[in-house]
Amino acid sequence: MTERRSISEEQLHAYVDDLLDEADRRRVEEFLSENPEAAEMIADWQSQNDGLRSAFAGYRKSSAADLQLVTMSGNRTRSLRASRLSLVAASVAIFALGALGGHYAPALFEKSELAQAYADALPQEAHNAFLVYASEVRHPVEVFADQEAHLATWLGKRLSIPDLKVPNLQSLGFRLVGGRLLPVVGTAGAMFMYEDAGGQRLTVIVGRNPQNQTTSFRFASAGDIETFYWIDGDLGYAVTGEISRATLQKVAEECYRQFPS
Repeated sequence: MTERRSISEEQLHAYVDDLLDEADRRRVEEFLSENPEAAEMIADWQSQNDGLRSAFAGYRKSSAADLQLVTMSGNRTRSLRASRLSLVAASVAIFALGALGGHYAPALFEKSELAQAYADALPQEAHNAFLVYASEVRHPVEVFADQEAHLATWLGKRLSIPDLKVPNLQSLGFRLVGGRLLPVVGTAGAMFMYEDAGGQRLTVIVGRNPQNQTTSFRFASAGDIETFYWIDGDLGYAVTGEISRATLQKVAEECYRQFPS
């Protein structure tokens, strides 16, 4: 196998997120110098990362290496550049980073493997919860908005978050419908549901992730459903809806501002 063929999609993704050691980074840079299409793809990823990083610059506590952009829809016909991004996403979805543990610094992956697994599972669970509950007419939530104080106290106790607040999104045109308890990656989690004047709904998920040590912000896509999710210390959050990424990002930013850190 030649040096050129030894560069995987996962390594390209790790290169963008500054997760490679110096030797691997040089190998990727040599590959990019010989492959202009791949170099253009990497430039696009970095530009997308910069946009997200800029939007959350006032709130982030961690390094730039935590920011990633992923997609859960890898079955569409796309350009070479977009297809490469889908391959990366597919590999992330099946926990491919764990399979690279023998290639990168072992200590890095020993510390991050469980956190990465949680980050991979969170957007899929948020997506599934949205599909199940957002279309429900009579029983979309367990506790409705007229019992908001009880909702916050109840879910806060179940998640061991005494200062849990229900985000107020009225400034963005979304009113609280209510919330419910649901499993998030195997532990107790909370879901809050909102809708706008036209009946368009979105959900906000909160779950626990005790293995995590950093903060990261990411997008995930599946069909028309978008999820913006972030890991902040030992808590994971996800905002999901059939709305534009620009609107979703504003909602996520408002939730980030109001949730406990």
